[in-house]
Amino acid sequence: MPITSTPLGPTTGLEITGLHGRALVDRDVAAECAAALERYGVVVYRDADIADDDLVAFSALLGDVVPLAMGGHERREIQKITRDASQSKLAAYREATFFWHIDGTTDSVPNKSTLLTARQVSDDGSGDTEFANTYAAYEALPEREKEELADLRVVHSFAASQSLVYPDPSPKERAAWDKVPAREHPLVWTRRSGRRSLLIGATAGEIVGRPAAAGRALLDRLLDWATRPEFTVRHRWRPGDLVIWDNTGMLHRAQPYAETSRRLMHRTSLAGEEAVA
Repeated sequence: MPITSTPLGPTTGLEITGLHGRALVDRDVAAECAAALERYGVVVYRDADIADDDLVAFSALLGDVVPLAMGGHERREIQKITRDASQSKLAAYREATFFWHIDGTTDSVPNKSTLLTARQVSDDGSGDTEFANTYAAYEALPEREKEELADLRVVHSFAASQSLVYPDPSPKERAAWDKVPAREHPLVWTRRSGRRSLLIGATAGEIVGRPAAAGRALLDRLLDWATRPEFTVRHRWRPGDLVIWDNTGMLHRAQPYAETSRRLMHRTSLAGEEAVA
């Protein structure tokens, strides 16, 4: 079967067909994937059907694979993504992933990339994953707005994302959320290369030095801007698909799926390489 590559949107996403299983565990394939991630932000390998050991091996060709806490899998590098509490201790928190977010925003160095492969998909077609390109969204802002944002700082917290799901938590719930320390970051993340992106999403709770309502209004406006159709792409999962994205410059969210859904993904993550600056 020939290998084909097809851009998915005007700014975001590349779909590759014709690569399957062990064939992905190749340095040249990994190098091409890394280059595609730099350009498109999201790379989809359709019908990849990659086994767990090969998923970890391919991930290791792309970067340093990090162990994932409470993964529910015999390999510590793999985390089960499911709302089935019998398979994952994190199932109760998955509803927050229905909101646009970046992983690891409470860390000084967020993970570089995430790899997600579909073991089972929902019978009703729910559970698609959407991506929004915050590099492209920043670049498209008017220059005067870039100047306004240049020195702003934003507080990211686990509590901010959970409050979207549970707006009236009990004291016990709130105390559990607050065990994850909040992190203050620049609103605009500038890389060593000079490339810039917006550091926004569900964990972004407040703008430092601004009244709560004004800060919230700005964050909501930027999120609405970054998730416009020209900056987004939606992946409709099939069993065996493998999707990789630049976690530092792509917002993502799952379309809602039920707790009883059979949807099951296996995830690996790559360690970050640049602190937020």
